[in-house]
Amino acid sequence: MTEHDVREPPFRDGGGRALTLFLVGGAATGWSAQFRAAGVWALFAAFAMGLFALASGAQAVEPGRGLSGQSGSVQSGLVKPEFAGLVAPEGGDLIGRIRLHRASHDDTLLDLARAFDLGFVEMVAANPGVDPWLPGEGTWVVLPTVHLLPSGPHRGVVINLAEQRLYLFARDGAVSTFPIGVGKVGWETPLGETQVVGKRAGPAWYPTASARVEDPRLPAMVPPGPDNPLGSHALYLGWPAYLIHGTNQPDSIGRRVSHGCIRLYPEDISRLYADVPLETPVRVINEPVKLGWSDGDMYLEVQPPLRQADRVEATGRFEREPLPEVEALIHVSAGDAAGRLDWLAIGQALTARSGVPVRITYPARRGATIAAR
Repeated sequence: MTEHDVREPPFRDGGGRALTLFLVGGAATGWSAQFRAAGVWALFAAFAMGLFALASGAQAVEPGRGLSGQSGSVQSGLVKPEFAGLVAPEGGDLIGRIRLHRASHDDTLLDLARAFDLGFVEMVAANPGVDPWLPGEGTWVVLPTVHLLPSGPHRGVVINLAEQRLYLFARDGAVSTFPIGVGKVGWETPLGETQVVGKRAGPAWYPTASARVEDPRLPAMVPPGPDNPLGSHALYLGWPAYLIHGTNQPDSIGRRVSHGCIRLYPEDISRLYADVPLETPVRVINEPVKLGWSDGDMYLEVQPPLRQADRVEATGRFEREPLPEVEALIHVSAGDAAGRLDWLAIGQALTARSGVPVRITYPARRGATIAAR
């Protein structure tokens, strides 16, 4: 990777030419001639379903500021985006910004997920038509580094199983978010509310009786070290046998592979461990459809269901399917902005399930015109 591998809005090629994305309502309808000249016209099909309906993802954070909330330049290479300290503007629900990465000949989506603090499934979902294991040199890959905040109380730790992502809400309003690995079929991570009841650096792992039945080779205890699946740090929850911890298998992040625990990249668990005190509330939800607002516009983010995440595990791909039952919820949630809803963008987002927030309202003046017809 080079300094020019990563793009943030407005996207530009190596010669400084703008890579313009045309938007209608909230749905992307095509790339400009400048983008075609840059040799990435093949991405048109991938984004015609509205993956880039964030008209300007950079608006999700303060103008002129990077993902860390600090004034600065585009992050590039293998430097991870810094989500810690982001505050949604004016009480909005969007954090982060969408970015592009131009793949090298040996990149895989799994490699890029680790490099940019993302999960494997969310990388596959955001890049339909891209081979997860061989994207190809020069292929533009979407980095889904923008998120709608989950619904419900924004305090403590909120874990959304559907997007395989953890959110930490600080008392000052700052938000940190991390990709996670969650429980596999038969070992599902439980839903509900609990709290952090213990913390330990260098934890020992004591496999449960059921885990030892599944794998009789497991010892009664695995001491701290590189062979310990809990990684370097662990947060113990009020639910016995369920932890938030690191991992010695970073390729498992963004996948359903655990025995019910929540695991993070080694570099992420150390940050979370430092920022989460005892008695921090923890809420686990399964919210594949998220709605939110930013700068007066409504956004929709739709994840692949957990059962489709299993398909990604097996094949690196999943089948998209519509979610017509949520349209009534969207209409009600829009309130006075219901007349501005872009139903084409909504239908595309519900079918694509890209995990990328999509703007689903027209600008106010145009929405009023449509409603009056």
